[in-house]
Formats: sequence, C-alpha cells, structure tokens
Amino acid sequence: MADPIAEVVSFLKPSLSISKLVTGGGRWMVERTDLDSSFYCAMVEGCCRLTITGREPVILNGGDFVLIPEVCSFTMESIDPLPRGALAERLETAPGVFRLGDPQLPADVKMMVGHCAFATDDKALLVSLLPEVIHIHGEDRLALLVGMIHDETRSSRAARDMVLHRLLEVLLIEALRTAGSEVPPSLLRGMSDRHLAPALRGIHEDPARTVNVEALARSAGLSRSSFFERFRRELGVSPMEYATAWRMALAKEFLRRDLATTEIARRVGYGSASAFTAAFTRYVGTPPGAYARATQAS
Repeated sequence: MADPIAEVVSFLKPSLSISKLVTGGGRWMVERTDLDSSFYCAMVEGCCRLTITGREPVILNGGDFVLIPEVCSFTMESIDPLPRGALAERLETAPGVFRLGDPQLPADVKMMVGHCAFATDDKALLVSLLPEVIHIHGEDRLALLVGMIHDETRSSRAARDMVLHRLLEVLLIEALRTAGSEVPPSLLRGMSDRHLAPALRGIHEDPARTVNVEALARSAGLSRSSFFERFRRELGVSPMEYATAWRMALAKEFLRRDLATTEIARRVGYGSASAFTAAFTRYVGTPPGAYARATQAS
C-alpha cells in the first residue's frame, strides 16, 4: 500500500546543514532572516517565545518540538524580551554549543536546534504539501531523535552522512504523523481523513491509472461534490491539481534517473510521449529533454 507522507519525505532528500545545542540565561534574542531551509527545535527545558514573520507568536515549553518545513525569517527570544535596540549576546562555548544572554547568569533554557536542506529541485511543490508549522507537545521520541542527530554530527563514525540522512527522514515522518490532523490544510490533514486517505493512496499507488474526480469520490465513499469540497478544504488544492502535481514530481525524478520519455509517459499516466511532453512543458515551463539536460549538468 502506498504511503504518500513517506514518499514526499523521501523525494525531499533531506540533508543536515546545522545542528546546535543552545542554552540561554537572562534576556536574549536570536533573529534569522532570508532562510529557505527547514528549521526544527526540541525544547529540553525552560521556555521561550518563537515569532515567525506573518504569524502570531507561540510559546515553546520544555518537552515541545517545533518543525517549520520552510521559513524566511523568525525570532526566538526570552519570555522577558531584550529592550528595543539592545545588542543580543551570543557565545560559542564549544563546537556546536552556544550560550545566549548574560553568561554570568544561570542558564534557564536549553534546546537543540537544527536546519536541514532539501536536495530536490522540486522543493517548492513538495513543501507546499506539508503544514507550514508543526508544534507538538510532550513527545519524547522527537527529542530523542534530535539528540541522536546532534550526537551524529559531532562524530566521525563510518557512514555518518547516510545515518544523518536516515535520521532526518525519520524525524520528519515522526513529526508529521504525530501532528495528525491538528495542522493547516495539507497532505497530512488529508491523510488523517478516513474518506480522503484511500483516494490519496490510490493516486500515489498507481500514478499511471486514469484519474478523475468521479473515481476518486467512489474510493472515498462520497458524492462527487462532497468529495471535491472536502478535498479542497483539507488539502488546499483540488483533486486534479494534486494528482497532476504528484505526476510531475514523479516525472522529474524519472528524468533525473535518465529514463526514456516514452517510459516516463507510461509510468505517470499519459497515452503517448508527445502528450506527456506537452503536459510537462505546460506545467514546468521547459520540455522534458531540456529539464533532464539541465539537471545532469548541475
């Protein structure tokens, strides 16, 4: 049986860019701007305020985990904020270990934070299928995984990069499935819906099959109109928009593997290479051959 969440995470190809152990005492602030990497934080103890540009602030407490698949800018700060205009203190006390705030004061906050990049060139599409923010309370497994990632980055053990890649995949999947339906419209919400999940699995399990709203509605046990409205509400896109987006994501992956256009057309549900080429060019903005050559060159 197809697992859409696992497939999306696998296609993202996550790789670690930064992993830190951070403590803080007194008043402190960390501000990040123009980031396009995924950010995660496991609060070990204490509490702080996280403000993502364009969203309401959230309080992170000990035992909390937050994952932001893609973010441009955010601020993390002590509950008692720094006065406006004050300079933030930040000291690296050891490789990958940072102290925030006044180093003379006892530390009252401890957290493990990290950033990971996505190697796929289809990141925008795949990230758009995920919730914008995931905030989870009291899941020890997530903190354990973050700790394992932090430990692995400090090691020189064999197969380190492969282990980090797998740990990041597990971390993302664990965060997504733990969040369940308590997230904004996304693939995760759709997979938590007992009516929509079979239809989504069908799209992923057999992308070569002819897809139409009527057939998907039958697999969901709903009328066509009810299915269409429910799908848009839970995923934020229409059924056919989702099916086309997933087919194009698969097609890009097959092109990176240097499969023939006729074979790709068959695998993603187009009757001929010319029909696939026209659809791919319209959706991506470049013909399959040009896309494959650009990918191989890069």
